[in-house]
Amino acid sequence: MIYKRWLLLLFVLFVSPLQAQFNAVETDNLRLIYFGQMQAYLVPYAVQCFENSFKVHRELFKYDPKEKITIVLHDLYDSGNGSADSIPRNFVFVAVAPPSYVFETLPGNERINGLMHHELVHVVTLDQASSADRKFRSVFFGKVVPSAENPVTMAYAYLTTPRRYAPRWYLEGIAVFVETWMAGGLGRALGAYDEMAFRALVRDNAQIWDRVGLESEGKKTDFQVGAISYLYGTRFMSYLAYQYGPESLLKWTARTDGTTRYFASQFERVYGRPLDAGWQEWIEWEQEFQGRNLATVRQTPVTKYLPVSSTKLGSVSPAFYDAETGEVYLGVNYPGQVAHLAAMNLKTGHVRKIVDVKGTALYYVTSLAYDPETKKLFYSTDNNNWRDLRSVDVRTGKSELLMKDCRVGDLAFNSVDGSLWGVRHDNGFATLVRIPRPYNDWNQIHTWPYGQCIYDLAVSPDGKRLVAAQTEIGGKQSLIKLEIEDLMAKRPKSESLSEFDTSSPANFVFSSDGRYLFGSSYYSGISNIYRYDFQTKETQIFSNADTGFFRPVPIGSDKLLIFCYTSQGFEPGIIPIEPANNVNAIRFLGQEVVEKHPIVKRWIAPPPSSVNAKEVTKYEGKYRAVQDVKLTSIYPLVEGYKDSFSYGAQLNMASPFTSVTFKASVSPDSQLDSSERLHLKMNLNHLEWKVRAAFNNADFYDLFGPTKTSRKGYSAGVEKKTHLLYDEPSRFMDYTLNANFYGGLERLPEYQNVSANYDKLLTFGGIFNYQYLTKSLGAVDNEKGYQFQVISKNNWVSGNFFPRLYSNLDYGFALPLKHSSVWLRNSAGYSFGSREEPFANFYFGGFGNNWIDRETETRYRESYSFPGVELNEVGGKEYAKTLVEWNLPALLFKRVGNQTAYLNWLRPTIFTSGIVTNIGQEATRRSLANIGAQLDLRLVVMSHRDLTFSVGGAAAFEKHHGPSRELMISLRLH
Repeated sequence: MIYKRWLLLLFVLFVSPLQAQFNAVETDNLRLIYFGQMQAYLVPYAVQCFENSFKVHRELFKYDPKEKITIVLHDLYDSGNGSADSIPRNFVFVAVAPPSYVFETLPGNERINGLMHHELVHVVTLDQASSADRKFRSVFFGKVVPSAENPVTMAYAYLTTPRRYAPRWYLEGIAVFVETWMAGGLGRALGAYDEMAFRALVRDNAQIWDRVGLESEGKKTDFQVGAISYLYGTRFMSYLAYQYGPESLLKWTARTDGTTRYFASQFERVYGRPLDAGWQEWIEWEQEFQGRNLATVRQTPVTKYLPVSSTKLGSVSPAFYDAETGEVYLGVNYPGQVAHLAAMNLKTGHVRKIVDVKGTALYYVTSLAYDPETKKLFYSTDNNNWRDLRSVDVRTGKSELLMKDCRVGDLAFNSVDGSLWGVRHDNGFATLVRIPRPYNDWNQIHTWPYGQCIYDLAVSPDGKRLVAAQTEIGGKQSLIKLEIEDLMAKRPKSESLSEFDTSSPANFVFSSDGRYLFGSSYYSGISNIYRYDFQTKETQIFSNADTGFFRPVPIGSDKLLIFCYTSQGFEPGIIPIEPANNVNAIRFLGQEVVEKHPIVKRWIAPPPSSVNAKEVTKYEGKYRAVQDVKLTSIYPLVEGYKDSFSYGAQLNMASPFTSVTFKASVSPDSQLDSSERLHLKMNLNHLEWKVRAAFNNADFYDLFGPTKTSRKGYSAGVEKKTHLLYDEPSRFMDYTLNANFYGGLERLPEYQNVSANYDKLLTFGGIFNYQYLTKSLGAVDNEKGYQFQVISKNNWVSGNFFPRLYSNLDYGFALPLKHSSVWLRNSAGYSFGSREEPFANFYFGGFGNNWIDRETETRYRESYSFPGVELNEVGGKEYAKTLVEWNLPALLFKRVGNQTAYLNWLRPTIFTSGIVTNIGQEATRRSLANIGAQLDLRLVVMSHRDLTFSVGGAAAFEKHHGPSRELMISLRLH
């Protein structure tokens, strides 16, 4: 009866709310989950896109699925994107917002159809199984999720889904290649940005990374960071398709009988040479191919630009020139500096930081507009989530929040009435909005039908016209004009000024007299500057760039500030306003592929309308949350209990929102009491809730020590975490409430070296956390910011209540030295119990790292740590502790290792800390200080598994005692 009541409680807490919020549609191949009625209008079309795309994938890869694919539609981001995986079950998450078209880093075709083409390649190539894989999936009752909690799962996962152990460039490369040709060539494999990126590498005589250097150093030092995996993967796959045929790619990436588990071994089987040799062959071909393209461009005079600054700015936002100050204002994001708004002096080239930008977009940094009268910049933050609107005074750097989660970008300022204009993304639609002073609310002007989007707005100097780039559902793009008077009267009539086919008319801005528009487009294959003349209604090209010019800003009547694409990011420069003649077209690798191998034309997917959504739908209604929690795997495990081994098994169940694990193991050690040989554990995670129960809890890492978490007795607990503020990637505010009961205790749950004088314990409390932590591109750890925590941990023992309260405050700042920072970490606490009562004290000591570990390698930062003394050696009912830490720049390794395992980086840290306990009583007071250092070496194994090898040493000092020393050696499994 009690068991049934617990089940009913869990259903009420977890399952019922989920079923009330989500709806679902199911076909034979698909389970589509969406929120309420918000995305209901998209569901039939999403079903059509999925079924249509999935049919092509099954035929291309000879894929025979054994389970449905779960797709979740959501509107959590202001920029459309997707993600996919195959473990423990096949799923895809699709953000329905319009994508970012900046620099044509993404194609302009319809987003849901394009995402299905792309993400389903991931599902197919990861889930597809040979007979050997299917055998192991049968043995383990499913596909195993690798978990650092049980490292043996990493081997099981390789046996069940071996192609997950491949680098990102491989996974994204084949997805982009197939996506492009399924869309008839509208994609990055035939994209101008990718072509430009490699043309710039060759022009600048910069390094084209080998495949190990790409992962170990390239993704840290390139301004595009992880996004270069898409570039390199797509390029390498396209080269292979060109040289050896697209069918060879399918043989390499498909996992069928007769193929090898490891992606690199399969490459050698298909292409008859090691992967490194094939990669080097591509690099040599690429250099020759881009050399020919550059020669073609240079057959006519290349537009020379006068560099403004020696600093390569990485990614850049739209820019604005103020003739009064002589400065250009823009957002920048490059390795070594946290993304920020900057003022660039055109005469001296000096770049002055104005204010940091939180939540920057990788390629466009932030949406930006400028009011020259008040000297204020308007900019967006949280650009990868729901955008906020802020303003900042360019003179003082004082920033102000104007609107929270307004979801508005593509900002433009109307200097006549002081209003802001922008594009708001909501539930898949693009809406033109006007934001009048004081900029704390927006007014809807016009919402475009789904599939039509506008971006890159500009308002004429006389405040009468608004221009924008517009993309249609089929990928066609044009530069349009709207009369503001008509917009305000709800008569949104647009006039097409210039057609650019599938190329973006990017960032067109008005000249000071309003007669001209200056912008850029890849219309000729290379991004050049174009001018539209309102009087003649003609569009004319004004540059001949060899890589690409972007974001023009008129400087007077005869010059333009442009941003030239280089291998290190965008470089600002000045060009004259002079027409260019006889601009030559270049060759694209994608062109070479389709001309040599027209078979890719047969990969084109039929239109989604060819699928009847009603006919294929088998279920439509509320999301069946209970039925969707299914068995995903069962596997053997080994754990540690005290100083003994235990052997057993773990059962896993999961849905997209819930995971449940059950573990059972036995210790055969005869030295253990018979009551301690059985070990049981259950964990349930559902959204913000966690429920756990254990009996004689065991843990794998207790096999190594010195920190041990296994405990005799039984326990149960519940925890709920609530987010008050969730501004990815840097700012969070949340609180966590928890309650736990323990029985049969020998040692305190938190402190392994402290004996319990009672065997039953009830704990309850909570944690309040606020943090704002940031880092620059390429950093291996946070470089600046602060974190504040208040923690209440209260013990109820044998009728006695022992409240404990402590607080942590961390503050860090970046040094001028690239990727170097100093941190001050403070902690203080007070307990209201007796100093003689173990349940009423705090305990400190040691680094805390195990020889083999899964917790953070930087445990010396934790409040309970004090390197140089033994674990739990220092105790007291109140304490104050401070630590000063200097993180030195990490050393990046270009190529140390091979395709299976390589070194990534080495980070040195120096720290010193002090602690005082029992502050109010001199007789029991302890005051200690220490100094130490730690080296962390990051290794990557099998492309995805991170390992961190750490060596640390510290010496602790206490009055009237000799120094004590500690050496820490640890290998962390991530």
